[in-house]
Amino acid sequence: MKSDRHMENERWVACIARIREDADEGAFAELYEHFAPRVKGFLTKSGAQATLAEECTQDVMATLWQKSHLFDPARASAATWIFTIARNRRIDALRKSQRPEPEEISWGPAEPPDQADVLALQQESAALAEAIGALPEKQKALIEAAYYADLSHSEIAEQTGLPLGTIKSRIRLALERLRHAMKR
Repeated sequence: MKSDRHMENERWVACIARIREDADEGAFAELYEHFAPRVKGFLTKSGAQATLAEECTQDVMATLWQKSHLFDPARASAATWIFTIARNRRIDALRKSQRPEPEEISWGPAEPPDQADVLALQQESAALAEAIGALPEKQKALIEAAYYADLSHSEIAEQTGLPLGTIKSRIRLALERLRHAMKR
């Protein structure tokens, strides 16, 4: 028997598919009605001012419409994908607000990054992705929710219905496995 959460995710996945395949405005309206207030609340809780939260929410929903073809239900739930977009928009907005004034910009060519550093970072990123992929599904889902969707343990508990202690234990065990995998 499918859980309520699983059935709800299937509903959102179907809406995204209808947007991708048919530019279905009704499906978009359904997603917007459900997710826009939640995304705005998430951004506000993250410290965004009301106007910035509203702007980011509009941008997230526009991205959902324009980039629905990028959603892969095998990699994440619809909510995780949408909240990841929201988190990234919030980070972009923070970076934009903290950019230096034009007089502080250094002119001239930037030094190219050391190729050894670039290669090491690429290898480390690939190893981490492989290690995350090797986690048991229950741990992997919680790691993705906590670190990719930037949800707190309490928010994950609210979304999954799992006890907070179970979530903390699974995340701790997953992080231990990742640390062990990265030491190899």
